[in-house]
Amino acid sequence: MVVTGLETISGRLPSALRGKRIGILCHAPSITRNFQHITDIFFQCDDCRLSAIFGPQHGIYGQTQDNMIEWQSQMHPVFNVPLYSLYGMHRKPGPEMLGKIDALIIDLQDVGARLYTYIWTVKLCMEACAEAGIPVWILDRPNPIGRLPFDGPVLKKEFFTFVGGASIPLCHRMTIGEMSIWIKEKYYPQCDLNVVWMKNWKRSSMFNETGLPWVLPSPNMPTVQTAVVYPGTVLIEALNISEGRGTTIPFELFGAPFIEAERLKKNLDARKIEGCVFRIQDYIPTFHKFCGELCKGIQIHVTDISNYKPVETALEIFDAIIETSAINALTFNLPPYEYEYDKMPFDILSGDSEMRETLLNRKNIKTEKERWANDIEGFRNEFRSLAYYPE
Repeated sequence: MVVTGLETISGRLPSALRGKRIGILCHAPSITRNFQHITDIFFQCDDCRLSAIFGPQHGIYGQTQDNMIEWQSQMHPVFNVPLYSLYGMHRKPGPEMLGKIDALIIDLQDVGARLYTYIWTVKLCMEACAEAGIPVWILDRPNPIGRLPFDGPVLKKEFFTFVGGASIPLCHRMTIGEMSIWIKEKYYPQCDLNVVWMKNWKRSSMFNETGLPWVLPSPNMPTVQTAVVYPGTVLIEALNISEGRGTTIPFELFGAPFIEAERLKKNLDARKIEGCVFRIQDYIPTFHKFCGELCKGIQIHVTDISNYKPVETALEIFDAIIETSAINALTFNLPPYEYEYDKMPFDILSGDSEMRETLLNRKNIKTEKERWANDIEGFRNEFRSLAYYPE
C-alpha cells in the first residue's frame, strides 16, 4: 500500500511546521485514501494555522474546463482565509500573498507529462518563496505513468514557457517531488525545499496498484488510461484536429471532418507501432473543436504499457494523417497558447521546432526519434543522480 506525503504529514506534523501560519497549494486530488482534503485536515489541526490557500490551473476543485480559462482570487467561503488564484492575474505568488504565511505546503497530483502546468506553478512558487525566505514543503504523490519509458524531445531552454520550464523529456517518469529537487538544483539552490516522500511506491507501479483513489487532476483527465496516452495526444491541442475534448474519453480519441479514417487506420496498422492498436471511432464533440460536427476519428487502445511510447506514437499518427489526407489538410495552430504569444504552440509543447519541421518538410521520422533518444540518454544520466524511488 502506497502512503502519500499528505498521509505521512497528517499523521505526524513535522516540528518545523508546528505553530506556523501555513499556506497550501492544492487542488481536488489533494486527498487521503479516506477522501479527506488537505485543507480540511489543516483547518482542523491544532498544531498550526491555515492562513492561505493557493490554487493552480483549473482551480482547487477543477471547476475551469479548458486552457486559458482563468479563475479569480476570493475569500474561502468556509475557512475564511484568502484563496489565491495562480492561474489568472498572477501565476507567481506576490509578496502580499506570501506575507500571510510562514511556510508553503504543496500537494498536487501530476500526470507525468512535462507540459502539464502544475509543476511549473510549483517552480514559480519556489522562486517566490526563495526570494521571501519562506520554506517550501512538497507532499509527494505517484507519477501515474511512471512505468512508461522516457519519450519525446528534451525541452530546449529557448522554448521555456508556462508549459515547460526545465530541460526534461516530454514523458519524464519523475514524481512532482523529484521534479522539485531537479528545479532546486538547476534554478533555485537557495530555496528551502523539503520533500515528504511517499512510502512503498515503485516507479514501475501503475496507479491502480497503489490503493489510492483516482480523482480527476484536471477536467479532461478522467482516467489513468487518459494519462497514459496524454503525453503524445496532447500535442493535438496545437493542431487543427480534435483531441477528443467534448467526448467522455478525451486524448484517447482524435479526429477531424477531413480525416479519412479507413485509410488512416490502414496506414497506422502497417507501421506496426508497439504497445497499442487503433480502432475507428467517429464522434461529434459537444464542445471545443468541431463542436456539433461529425469527426471521423480513431481511438487508441493501449495493449502493452511497458512498450508503449506515447510521443513516438503521436509522431507516427501525425505523419500518417499527412500521408492519407488532402495536401495541407493538417495545419499547425498559431499563437497565442498558454501565455505564450510568439512561439508556435506545437513547438513549446513538443520541446523545440524540430518535430514540427520534420513533419512539414516530410523528413524521415526515424531520424527525429533517434534525436530524442540521444537527448534522453543525457537526461537519463542526470536523472539517476536524483531518482529517489526504485524501479
